[in-house]
Formats: sequence, C-alpha cells, structure tokens
Amino acid sequence: MTLIKKRQSIRPLLNEQEPFDAPAVYYAFYHPDAKTHLVTHPIGANRATGYVAISRTGMDLFRPLVTMKLPQNDLDAGLELITRALPEGSSAILYAPTTYGPLLHVLFDIQANEQYRLMVLDHNRFEPIINVLVTQASSPDGLPRFVIRSPQDEDQVAAAAGLNWQTPNFAEISVTTSPGQRRQGWGRSVVAAMVHYQLENGRTPLYVVDEQNQASLRLAESVGFRDSGERLIFAAATRKSLI
Repeated sequence: MTLIKKRQSIRPLLNEQEPFDAPAVYYAFYHPDAKTHLVTHPIGANRATGYVAISRTGMDLFRPLVTMKLPQNDLDAGLELITRALPEGSSAILYAPTTYGPLLHVLFDIQANEQYRLMVLDHNRFEPIINVLVTQASSPDGLPRFVIRSPQDEDQVAAAAGLNWQTPNFAEISVTTSPGQRRQGWGRSVVAAMVHYQLENGRTPLYVVDEQNQASLRLAESVGFRDSGERLIFAAATRKSLI
C-alpha cells in the first residue's frame, strides 16, 4: 500500500479535534512524506485496527521517533504489529501513551525513560503579555519563533519559544532560556507571544513537559496551560529478542 492509502486506512483511529491524539496525528498525517513510514494492522486492510509510525526527525540522527495506536483489547495483534514494524535490534525513540508501557517494556530494552505531561491551553486563563524585547523570527524549517536577545550581546538568544510541530488544529510549543538569563520572566514572555500567535491562527497550543521539570511546569501554568490528564512515555529503546 502507498503512504496515502495507509493514512486513509488509519484515519478513523485518530481524532484530529482531540488534544490527546494531537501528537500522534501530526506524526501519522502531517510529518513529511519522505520521512514517514507507516506499518498498519492488518496488512493491506482498507480500515486498519492499529498502526506504528516511524518518523525520521532532527531529534536523533540514528534513532527514529516511533508513535503508535495499537489494536484495542488485542494484545497479540499489538505484539505482532510492533515486532513487524521494528525488528530485533532496532533502536528507536518511543513516544506513546503510558498505557502502552507494560507491553513496550516486554518488547524493548529501555535505556532512558521519561514521563511527559500533556498540557492544553485554557483559553479563559490566558492573558497576552506585552514585552517589547520579544521579536518574531523563523526557525530553519520555516516555523515561527519568538525570541528575546541578550542585552549584553544581540547575537545571543536569551530566551526562545518555538514549535516542535503544528497541525491545522494544534501546535506544540517548546521553550529554551539561557541559564544566565533565567528568573526574569523572559521564558514566560516568549511562550505567551507564541500562544497569542497560534490562537490568532486558529490553533490550540499544547505544551509537553517532563513530569520532573517543575520550573517548566510552573511556566506553563502561569501562561494558562492546564493538565490534560494525558501522560506520555518518551524513551530511548532497543527492540530485544523474545527467545
């Protein structure tokens, strides 16, 4: 099957209006075609019951990012699908709901494992922040970026908010702040600028953060993000032999 037909076969599995599905929707439907490989279950079905998406990203040159939607209430089908998509010895970065954790630990040696919290903007809590230091720029892939440059050196970025990805409905915001420029509210300012931009363009902003990163959690909450309740595994892993 072509990539187009595979995407058509898995479309009923994902809700493009649902924030819980938004990361999977991006990698299944909107990630560049040349960097996307879909494995569906059953093979060749016009309407799949599950899939694995293998996406090459700039995150890691050697390990693809792997997202998935496994067949419901069918452990054997999930095992078959993953083992077909990722042969023994395959290295990958797994990005999946924590409910898949027990199965993934059976099939993979996990070298690094983080649990992420998916946060969704609460429109009623968001208030724009006016900061004249914030300027709009573009990232190398053409996506918008909002930055504050260092007062000491304009060639240095003190704080920046960018996008990990965006779809017609959602956008996942990322933020970095130079260690020497923290505790000045600049991270909050650039995130608020990006939130405002995305709202103006009809998208709901999302923020995905490591559960252990309390500073990032506080920043997100101060801008108006709320906990969606969804938890995601983010793990560097290698498919192990089951023999």
